[in-house]
Amino acid sequence: MDALPSHQHLSIPPALRLESALALLRHSGHGEPAGLPGSEPWLQELIDRLVDLSSRDPLTGLANRRYFEVALAREVDRVARSGESALLLVVDIDHFKRINDTYGHAVGDQVIRAVSEALAVTVRPMDLVARVGGEEFAIMLPNCPAAFGPQVATRVRHRVARTSVPLYEGGAVTVTVSVGGAFAQQWVRSSTELWMQRADRQLYRAKAEGRDRVCLEASAVSSVSVEEKVMLYGTSQFQDFE
Repeated sequence: MDALPSHQHLSIPPALRLESALALLRHSGHGEPAGLPGSEPWLQELIDRLVDLSSRDPLTGLANRRYFEVALAREVDRVARSGESALLLVVDIDHFKRINDTYGHAVGDQVIRAVSEALAVTVRPMDLVARVGGEEFAIMLPNCPAAFGPQVATRVRHRVARTSVPLYEGGAVTVTVSVGGAFAQQWVRSSTELWMQRADRQLYRAKAEGRDRVCLEASAVSSVSVEEKVMLYGTSQFQDFE
């Protein structure tokens, strides 16, 4: 029997695709769109909910890593054009493996949700909070003056330290976080990867110095990396320079 053309193998009835989309919404806890099924407003709401679902972390409801990286790239471009200050914080739950090993993954998930809620209520509505890894979060703060950076990061750390997760058998789990941060390079064409790397280095320093602390890159840092020089000038003439 001759093989069917490839497009026939991939053909999916529209009704089946629509039902799959609705099933995905129901499974994720989202209700079906209101209104007359199949109408233009109903379809638009369905699309909006699917777009929102694709950008959210299912456990916490925060932005997921993919959405955060897209937003971070836009912020890098904005800072390069405007010269305004922007801060990136990376936040990691201290000794999270110990929590999972001691209390189980269900409690671990509760801890992640509790930390995510603490982060979300501590920053401004214009700031973007995301879960970017298992127990790691990131916060992008546009228009954040350098003088406010340490205050914001410390407030985040203190808010999490005041958060507790009750246990079924009594008692509660409290956690701390380590916070690293770096300001965007102003007037410099950079990348999300370089910005994240700089913030991550500060997070590693906070971990190495004992955890439950904030380490921020000095806001006065104005050095431009080789990669940023290449992006700025479109040439590799600087590759031999530090």
